[in-house]
Amino acid sequence: MKKKIMVVDDEPDVAYTAKSNLELFNTEYEITCVYSGKDCIKLLQDNQIPDLILLDIMMPEMDGWEVFDKLQKNPSWRNIQIIFVTGTDDAKENAKVILNDDHFLEKPYKPLELREKISRVLS
Repeated sequence: MKKKIMVVDDEPDVAYTAKSNLELFNTEYEITCVYSGKDCIKLLQDNQIPDLILLDIMMPEMDGWEVFDKLQKNPSWRNIQIIFVTGTDDAKENAKVILNDDHFLEKPYKPLELREKISRVLS
C-alpha cells in the first residue's frame, strides 16, 4: 500500500520540487501538495489523511505551528507523522524542542536528506 505524504508549503516551487524528488525516489509514495495551512486542514477535514505531513513553519494566515496545534487537538489527526521545514533559526530551535531531529528539516535541504528523513520517520 502506498504511503501518503502531504507537502504543505506556501511556495509552490518548493512544494513541487519536494514532490518531484520524492516521486523519483519511491514510487510507493502518493504525494499531495497544498499551499497553505488552511488547505491542509481542509483536506484533513475531508478525510484525506496522510501518513506524513512535510510542514513548512513560516506561512501566512495559518503557520505550521497553528497546523501542528490543530493536529494535536484532534484524535483522528494526532498520530500523523510530521516533519517541520523551516529556514529560520528561531523556528528551527522550537521545532527541535517539540520533536527530535528526524522531524525537522532545514531549508534549503538536499533531496537525499529529505528522502532519508522521510524513510526514517515512516519506517
